[in-house]
Amino acid sequence: MEKSFFRKSIPTIITIGILFIIFVIIGYFLLLPPKKLPVYNPADVNPRLVDSSVKHIRSNHKIGDFTLINQNGDTITQHNYEGKIYVADFFFTRCQTICPIMATNMADLQEFFKNDTTVLFLSHSVTPVIDSISVLRDYADKKGVIDAKWNLVTGNKKHIYELARKSYFAVLDEGDGGVQDFIHTEQFILIDKKRQIRGFYDGTDKEDIIRIQKDIEILKKE
Repeated sequence: MEKSFFRKSIPTIITIGILFIIFVIIGYFLLLPPKKLPVYNPADVNPRLVDSSVKHIRSNHKIGDFTLINQNGDTITQHNYEGKIYVADFFFTRCQTICPIMATNMADLQEFFKNDTTVLFLSHSVTPVIDSISVLRDYADKKGVIDAKWNLVTGNKKHIYELARKSYFAVLDEGDGGVQDFIHTEQFILIDKKRQIRGFYDGTDKEDIIRIQKDIEILKKE
Protein backbone atom coordinates (compact mmCIF):
# COMPACT_ATOMS: atom_id res chain seq x y z
CA MET A 1 0.00 0.00 0.00
CA GLU A 2 2.76 2.43 1.04
CA LYS A 3 4.87 1.44 -1.99
CA SER A 4 1.91 2.01 -4.32
CA PHE A 5 1.28 5.43 -2.80
CA PHE A 6 4.95 6.31 -3.14
CA ARG A 7 4.99 5.27 -6.79
CA LYS A 8 1.94 7.42 -7.50
CA SER A 9 3.59 10.38 -5.73
CA ILE A 10 6.79 10.27 -7.79
CA PRO A 11 5.33 12.14 -10.87
CA THR A 12 3.90 14.80 -8.55
CA ILE A 13 7.23 15.24 -6.77
CA ILE A 14 9.07 15.49 -10.10
CA THR A 15 6.56 18.04 -11.40
CA ILE A 16 6.90 20.15 -8.25
CA GLY A 17 10.69 19.94 -8.52
CA ILE A 18 10.66 21.06 -12.15
CA LEU A 19 8.30 23.94 -11.38
CA PHE A 20 10.51 24.98 -8.47
CA ILE A 21 13.59 25.07 -10.73
CA ILE A 22 11.69 27.07 -13.36
CA PHE A 23 10.54 29.62 -10.77
CA VAL A 24 14.08 29.93 -9.41
CA ILE A 25 15.46 30.58 -12.91
CA ILE A 26 12.72 33.12 -13.70
CA GLY A 27 13.30 34.85 -10.38
CA TYR A 28 17.04 35.00 -11.02
CA PHE A 29 16.61 36.74 -14.37
CA LEU A 30 13.94 39.09 -13.01
CA LEU A 31 16.30 40.19 -10.25
CA LEU A 32 19.24 40.74 -12.62
CA PRO A 33 19.94 44.45 -13.13
CA PRO A 34 19.13 45.59 -16.68
CA LYS A 35 22.08 45.63 -19.05
CA LYS A 36 23.62 49.08 -19.33
CA LEU A 37 25.95 50.32 -22.03
CA PRO A 38 29.20 52.05 -21.03
CA VAL A 39 29.61 55.79 -21.42
CA TYR A 40 32.84 56.56 -23.27
CA ASN A 41 35.01 59.50 -22.27
CA PRO A 42 38.36 60.43 -23.88
CA ALA A 43 40.34 58.67 -21.15
CA ASP A 44 38.44 55.42 -21.86
CA VAL A 45 39.33 55.27 -25.55
CA ASN A 46 42.46 54.15 -27.39
CA PRO A 47 44.76 57.22 -27.01
CA ARG A 48 45.54 57.10 -30.73
CA LEU A 49 41.87 57.90 -31.42
CA VAL A 50 41.78 60.95 -29.17
CA ASP A 51 43.03 64.45 -29.92
CA SER A 52 45.76 65.43 -27.46
CA SER A 53 43.73 68.43 -26.26
CA VAL A 54 41.01 66.21 -24.73
CA LYS A 55 42.90 63.04 -23.71
CA HIS A 56 42.82 64.03 -20.04
CA ILE A 57 38.99 64.21 -19.82
CA ARG A 58 37.56 61.37 -17.71
CA SER A 59 33.90 62.34 -17.41
CA ASN A 60 31.03 64.33 -18.91
CA HIS A 61 32.28 64.13 -22.51
CA LYS A 62 29.60 65.10 -25.01
CA ILE A 63 29.54 65.53 -28.78
CA GLY A 64 30.41 69.14 -29.55
CA ASP A 65 28.08 71.64 -31.17
CA PHE A 66 28.05 71.51 -34.96
CA THR A 67 26.65 73.40 -37.93
CA LEU A 68 26.55 71.49 -41.21
CA ILE A 69 24.51 71.31 -44.44
CA ASN A 70 22.54 68.24 -45.52
CA GLN A 71 21.51 66.70 -48.85
CA ASN A 72 18.60 69.15 -49.14
CA GLY A 73 20.63 72.26 -48.39
CA ASP A 74 19.18 72.50 -44.89
CA THR A 75 21.31 73.59 -41.95
CA ILE A 76 21.77 70.71 -39.52
CA THR A 77 22.93 71.32 -35.94
CA GLN A 78 23.00 69.42 -32.66
CA HIS A 79 19.46 70.70 -32.09
CA ASN A 80 18.17 68.42 -34.87
CA TYR A 81 19.37 65.49 -32.75
CA GLU A 82 18.26 66.79 -29.38
CA GLY A 83 16.63 64.03 -27.33
CA LYS A 84 17.44 61.45 -30.02
CA ILE A 85 19.59 58.33 -30.22
CA TYR A 86 21.72 58.37 -33.36
CA VAL A 87 24.43 56.53 -35.26
CA ALA A 88 27.19 58.65 -36.80
CA ASP A 89 29.85 57.86 -39.37
CA PHE A 90 32.32 59.48 -41.77
CA PHE A 91 32.30 58.74 -45.51
CA PHE A 92 32.82 60.21 -48.98
CA THR A 93 30.72 59.68 -52.07
CA ARG A 94 33.60 58.69 -54.38
CA CYS A 95 34.81 55.94 -52.04
CA GLN A 96 34.73 52.52 -53.74
CA THR A 97 36.02 50.40 -50.85
CA ILE A 98 34.44 50.50 -47.38
CA CYS A 99 31.91 53.32 -47.87
CA PRO A 100 29.44 51.43 -50.11
CA ILE A 101 29.31 48.63 -47.54
CA MET A 102 28.85 51.15 -44.73
CA ALA A 103 26.07 52.89 -46.63
CA THR A 104 24.28 49.59 -47.20
CA ASN A 105 24.55 48.70 -43.51
CA MET A 106 23.39 52.15 -42.43
CA ALA A 107 20.43 51.80 -44.80
CA ASP A 108 19.63 48.47 -43.15
CA LEU A 109 19.64 50.18 -39.74
CA GLN A 110 17.45 52.93 -41.17
CA GLU A 111 14.97 50.31 -42.37
CA PHE A 112 15.01 48.52 -39.03
CA PHE A 113 14.21 51.74 -37.14
CA LYS A 114 12.15 53.34 -39.90
CA ASN A 115 9.07 53.84 -37.73
CA ASP A 116 10.97 54.76 -34.56
CA THR A 117 11.11 58.55 -34.22
CA THR A 118 13.69 58.37 -31.42
CA VAL A 119 16.42 56.94 -33.68
CA LEU A 120 18.27 58.96 -36.36
CA PHE A 121 21.44 58.73 -38.47
CA LEU A 122 24.20 61.20 -39.37
CA SER A 123 26.88 60.71 -42.04
CA HIS A 124 29.67 63.30 -42.36
CA SER A 125 31.46 63.77 -45.67
CA VAL A 126 35.24 63.79 -45.28
CA THR A 127 35.62 65.37 -48.73
CA PRO A 128 33.19 68.27 -48.27
CA VAL A 129 34.61 70.33 -51.14
CA ILE A 130 33.75 67.52 -53.56
CA ASP A 131 30.56 66.41 -51.84
CA SER A 132 28.36 69.39 -52.58
CA ILE A 133 24.65 69.50 -51.78
CA SER A 134 23.73 68.22 -55.24
CA VAL A 135 26.27 65.39 -55.03
CA LEU A 136 24.92 64.38 -51.61
CA ARG A 137 21.36 64.55 -52.94
CA ASP A 138 22.20 62.18 -55.78
CA TYR A 139 24.05 59.84 -53.40
CA ALA A 140 21.15 59.90 -50.94
CA ASP A 141 18.71 58.92 -53.69
CA LYS A 142 20.91 56.02 -54.77
CA LYS A 143 21.31 54.75 -51.21
CA GLY A 144 17.64 55.00 -50.26
CA VAL A 145 18.09 57.71 -47.66
CA ILE A 146 14.91 58.78 -45.86
CA ASP A 147 15.39 62.50 -45.30
CA ALA A 148 13.54 62.55 -42.00
CA LYS A 149 15.80 59.78 -40.62
CA TRP A 150 19.25 60.22 -42.11
CA ASN A 151 21.29 63.34 -42.84
CA LEU A 152 24.30 63.25 -45.15
CA VAL A 153 26.21 66.40 -44.31
CA THR A 154 28.89 68.59 -45.81
CA GLY A 155 30.43 71.79 -44.52
CA ASN A 156 33.71 73.25 -43.33
CA LYS A 157 36.43 70.59 -43.51
CA LYS A 158 38.26 71.68 -40.36
CA HIS A 159 34.97 71.63 -38.46
CA ILE A 160 34.12 68.08 -39.64
CA TYR A 161 37.61 66.75 -38.93
CA GLU A 162 37.64 68.34 -35.48
CA LEU A 163 34.33 66.62 -34.73
CA ALA A 164 35.84 63.29 -35.86
CA ARG A 165 38.88 63.65 -33.61
CA LYS A 166 37.67 65.63 -30.60
CA SER A 167 34.04 64.52 -30.33
CA TYR A 168 33.53 61.11 -31.95
CA PHE A 169 37.07 59.63 -31.68
CA ALA A 170 36.52 58.02 -35.07
CA VAL A 171 40.03 57.95 -36.55
CA LEU A 172 43.50 56.73 -35.60
CA ASP A 173 45.53 59.23 -37.60
CA GLU A 174 46.35 62.75 -36.46
CA GLY A 175 45.77 65.81 -38.62
CA ASP A 176 44.73 69.43 -38.75
CA GLY A 177 41.84 69.33 -41.22
CA GLY A 178 44.01 70.99 -43.85
CA VAL A 179 44.18 70.36 -47.58
CA GLN A 180 46.41 67.29 -47.22
CA ASP A 181 44.49 65.81 -44.28
CA PHE A 182 42.26 62.85 -45.03
CA ILE A 183 40.05 60.64 -42.86
CA HIS A 184 39.05 57.12 -43.86
CA THR A 185 37.33 55.00 -41.22
CA GLU A 186 34.77 52.21 -40.96
CA GLN A 187 33.64 53.31 -37.50
CA PHE A 188 29.97 53.67 -36.60
CA ILE A 189 29.51 55.58 -33.35
CA LEU A 190 26.40 55.26 -31.20
CA ILE A 191 25.27 58.45 -29.45
CA ASP A 192 22.61 58.63 -26.76
CA LYS A 193 19.99 61.28 -26.00
CA LYS A 194 22.49 63.16 -23.82
CA ARG A 195 25.04 63.41 -26.66
CA GLN A 196 27.29 60.82 -24.99
CA ILE A 197 29.20 58.08 -26.83
CA ARG A 198 27.79 54.66 -25.93
CA GLY A 199 29.44 52.36 -28.46
CA PHE A 200 31.90 51.89 -31.33
CA TYR A 201 31.23 49.43 -34.16
CA ASP A 202 32.71 48.22 -37.44
CA GLY A 203 30.32 49.62 -40.04
CA THR A 204 31.37 46.94 -42.55
CA ASP A 205 30.59 44.01 -40.22
CA LYS A 206 27.05 42.57 -40.28
CA GLU A 207 27.47 41.12 -36.78
CA ASP A 208 28.31 44.58 -35.46
CA ILE A 209 25.22 45.97 -37.19
CA ILE A 210 23.11 43.46 -35.29
CA ARG A 211 24.92 44.52 -32.11
CA ILE A 212 24.03 48.16 -32.78
CA GLN A 213 20.38 47.21 -33.14
CA LYS A 214 20.43 45.45 -29.79
CA ASP A 215 22.36 48.27 -28.10
CA ILE A 216 19.91 50.87 -29.38
CA GLU A 217 17.08 48.86 -27.84
CA ILE A 218 18.99 48.94 -24.54
CA LEU A 219 19.43 52.73 -24.79
CA LYS A 220 15.73 53.21 -25.44
CA LYS A 221 15.00 51.72 -22.03
CA GLU A 222 17.22 54.15 -20.13
